[in-house]
Amino acid sequence: MNAPQTQSDCLFCKFASGVIPVEFLRRTESFYAINDINPQAPTHILIIPIQHHSNAALSAAHDPSFVDLFTAAAEIASERGLDGYRTVFNTGESAGQSVFHAHLHLLGGRPFAWPPG
Repeated sequence: MNAPQTQSDCLFCKFASGVIPVEFLRRTESFYAINDINPQAPTHILIIPIQHHSNAALSAAHDPSFVDLFTAAAEIASERGLDGYRTVFNTGESAGQSVFHAHLHLLGGRPFAWPPG
């Protein structure tokens, strides 16, 4: 199991602070959105809270702007003309989380099967 990331070694915190340049699709005081570097659908965007919490459960418990991620997902999906989309949080290594800073995956542009995984 990987050691928990801290703000100083977190990739997403480095994007937010500008230490590592990244193209923002959207940026507010509470979150930013970027394209996923390994897209799993024609639209695969990461919506990432600025505040560092290692997973979605911690972020939801401690960050009142957490709901903004879902509002942004709906707005981006509408702007892109998606007739449906999926939002996903991977929480923990066994669920596929590889960057331990909470982030919402917005996926769309193709049909999805159920159950996932």
